[in-house]
Parts: sequence; structure tokens; C-alpha cells
Amino acid sequence: MIIMKHILILICIGAFSFNTLQAQKVIHPHHNNNVKAGSWRVLGTVHAKHTADHDALNVPGPHDYYRKIKFKVTDSPVNIQRLVARYDDGAPENINTRVEIPKGGESRVIDLKGGKRKLKSIEFWYDTKGFLNGKADVTVFAMK
Repeated sequence: MIIMKHILILICIGAFSFNTLQAQKVIHPHHNNNVKAGSWRVLGTVHAKHTADHDALNVPGPHDYYRKIKFKVTDSPVNIQRLVARYDDGAPENINTRVEIPKGGESRVIDLKGGKRKLKSIEFWYDTKGFLNGKADVTVFAMK
């Protein structure tokens, strides 16, 4: 009986630990090949929790030559402190930016210097402005 109790306690601790260590859930939209230049495309949404400090969003394929990105935030304000765009050749582009996005707000448009490279992922460091605000849904948009 004591062994069963210990096993149950270990299972509960393991489930709780897994839940708190899971930093994000990324939602990728259905890919639309008919996106025209000059229109915004949703690359995906990250559920940024107050327990994490950065996330990466892998751009769903087929990859494309995006020139601009922006972020839209719901549920909680977010401070984005650093950004790294990675391209199909593996090269990173460090983007020096510090942007505060209020709940329900958008970032400014951020220009990418990709050139003849296709965008593969975007990694960003952030804080969600306090423990009580919970998680923020951060949606990343890109434009050709």
C-alpha cells in the first residue's frame, strides 16, 4: 500500500513537472501558397508563459523570401528584448530591438535583411510583464 502511494506521488510530481517545463505551444496555420507580395501572412502563434523567457517559431514550409515581420499580442502584454531570424542557409540575423507590446497591440514593422535567403525560423526573447498576467498569445506575421 505504501509503495502504491509513493508511485502515485511520483506520477503526480512528474505530470506537474512536465506541465511547468513545457514553455510553449506553437500553432501553425494552414499554409496558403497564394499569398501575394505586400500582404501579411500568419506564420504561427506562440503561447508565451511567464515561466519562460524565449521561444522559437519554425516557419511552416515551403519557405519564402519574407522582407518584413511584426508581432500581435493578446491576453497579456509582452516585452520583446531580442530577435534572431534564421534563414535556409543556416545564417542568423540578429535584430537589435526592444519593443513593448500592450495586450491587444501590435509591434512596429521590423525589416529583415534576408536578401536571397528564405526565412526558416524566428527566435525571440521576452518577458510577459508579471506573474499575475499569465500567458500571452504572440502571433507572428510576415510580408514578402
